[in-house]
Amino acid sequence: MTKTLTLSDAELTLEDGIATLYFNRDDVRNALTGTALVNDIIATVDWVNEHHEVGALIITGNGNAFSSGGNVKDMYDRAGMFGGNPIEIQDRYRRGIQKMARALYQLEVPAIAAVNGAAIGAGLDVACMCDIRIGSEHAKVGETFVNLGIIPGDGGAWFLPRVVGKQRAAEMTFSGRIIGADEAKNIGLFLEVVPAAELIPYAQKMAAEFAKKPREALRISKRLLQAGERLELPDFLDFCAAQQSLCHTHEQHHQALGRFLNK
Repeated sequence: MTKTLTLSDAELTLEDGIATLYFNRDDVRNALTGTALVNDIIATVDWVNEHHEVGALIITGNGNAFSSGGNVKDMYDRAGMFGGNPIEIQDRYRRGIQKMARALYQLEVPAIAAVNGAAIGAGLDVACMCDIRIGSEHAKVGETFVNLGIIPGDGGAWFLPRVVGKQRAAEMTFSGRIIGADEAKNIGLFLEVVPAAELIPYAQKMAAEFAKKPREALRISKRLLQAGERLELPDFLDFCAAQQSLCHTHEQHHQALGRFLNK
């Protein structure tokens, strides 16, 4: 059995092809700044991409929050990544939380955010960087940067419109309001809302459905969904043809055909 990573502020497990990343900084509501969580996420993505026995990744928080985003006290004190001159702050964003956004976008397997509690600011953005979001009945989410006189410096203004549409993303970003789980489902941010006790089992069941599919086709399917957002149709179809040729000649395809024909 593949040995998982040892992380600083998170825990990573692997069972039956499903990797689960638990944020373990409930003392600061799983804040992404002032902790090692950003680096833990980046390391996890690198590890998952290298291990093809992983078929899906669940991201969730231990404790009451999914993630509160940036550490507001550090912002007020101009400490940590928020201290120094503008060039220094810019570089910390580029080499820190933006590196996390790039990593999650380049994750090769389906990602499910199991939003157990508050997902605020960059915490919401991490959820939006996943392919699917399942919310606990206690979940609350908000794109709250404007309330603090800042912007989504982690790339949230790129991810959120792709989840809820431009108009709703604009309303959430300009108002900075916090919404509950039911509204999050109604606007398409959450796929489902479930009781708190059922959140992880529900996410695991969904992840298991993904993970039992032929792994290479699964990873290429995610690549296609992302490419479709940026390529014109003729270029996209050429890309599909090239990727399909890989699938047709892979042993997993022939094994899947055998299972289908022998039902």
